[in-house]
Amino acid sequence: MADPIHQFQVTPIEGLNFGEVTLPIIGATQIAFTNSHLAMTVAFAMVVGFLMLVTSGAKIVPGRLQAAGETLFDMIDGVTDSIIGHEGRKYFPFVFTLFTLILAMNLLGMFLSFTATSQLAVTVTFAALTILLVIGIGFAKHGLGFFKLFWPTSAPLVLRPVVGAIEFLSFLLRPVTLALRLFGNMLGGHVALKIFAGFVVALGAGAFAGEGLGLWGLPIAALSMSMVVALTALEFLVAFLQAFVFAVLASIYLNDVVNLGDAH
Repeated sequence: MADPIHQFQVTPIEGLNFGEVTLPIIGATQIAFTNSHLAMTVAFAMVVGFLMLVTSGAKIVPGRLQAAGETLFDMIDGVTDSIIGHEGRKYFPFVFTLFTLILAMNLLGMFLSFTATSQLAVTVTFAALTILLVIGIGFAKHGLGFFKLFWPTSAPLVLRPVVGAIEFLSFLLRPVTLALRLFGNMLGGHVALKIFAGFVVALGAGAFAGEGLGLWGLPIAALSMSMVVALTALEFLVAFLQAFVFAVLASIYLNDVVNLGDAH
């Protein structure tokens, strides 16, 4: 359990491992309800429950819970409106869903031993959904004119193929950077927490058992404990910021195709 990577291991919930089955195309695969499924399900239930509590019995003078919900709503509504413009309200539900789900998974990982967003498969799924929506909207609104996104008319004609190629490569890398940014931040933060927490336990136990550094380990354990407290506070901030950054970037990518060729 001292292994800092152990917390990211996907394991079936006891009694919910349904064994191996053979599926078309995929082939032999293991069917089970895992700790990853559990974390995502609980996060989804948290979001739905929170929104139900916020919206049911809404008052003109909001209470604390309603005020918190309205703050999140107004924040993401402001993001989509300021970035996408007058059409931002159409895409608000998607961006708000991304934000709340990622935020719930991030925060849940601070209390459970498993963080769903520390799994690359989960972050890749969010990124893929975002980029597929962007491509779908681009072709639906502009048809083949979608490819104007990779033909910068503001650049000199001789440089347009080069700049266009760079823009195309950048577009292909968008889902990769979206997925890796969220994955890397959640993974790295929890690994650091686990390592410093391990120092506290190992040095503290060694001091009382007369092993290792003995009583000299207590000051180091205390220093490690202060690092755990500081990193925990930082991780709560990162949990929010990463969800917010994902929502902002999703809005920026949507704006590129919604307002393709416009000055907005």
